Amino acid sequence: MSDAYNPRIVGFLCNWCAYTGADLAGVSRARVSSSLHAIRVMCSGRIDPLYVIMAYLKGADGVMGMGCHPGDCHYLKGNYNARRRFVMLESIFKTLGLDGKRIGLWWVSASEGKRFAQVTNEFTELMKTKGPNPFREEMFI
Repeated sequence: MSDAYNPRIVGFLCNWCAYTGADLAGVSRARVSSSLHAIRVMCSGRIDPLYVIMAYLKGADGVMGMGCHPGDCHYLKGNYNARRRFVMLESIFKTLGLDGKRIGLWWVSASEGKRFAQVTNEFTELMKTKGPNPFREEMFI
């Protein structure tokens, strides 16, 4: 795949940790892929599986969820709910014959700007090797 290919990645970021980590990455001038289109959610536990599926079916090359580390959730159990939902989503993708590697969940705290950049860049590189989402051409004109 060409280096010119820039995948479309939708990221659902926890307000308290991952979104703040993204801010720290920016303030620290860490190199972060421009592929990520961030959507702030109050908690990773509020990432509706339907939104992940719809983002993929509408042509996103990859969908990321990011939240607080287990045990550090501001809403106590939100990140555990997120983990269960992403395991369920991976199972749904597999059952439907979709590429489950195009979705993922990561733990990034507010103080981990460098980790945010690393996770985002690694996922972007993975999406570059996979190429465009097969639904992209069908859904986008």
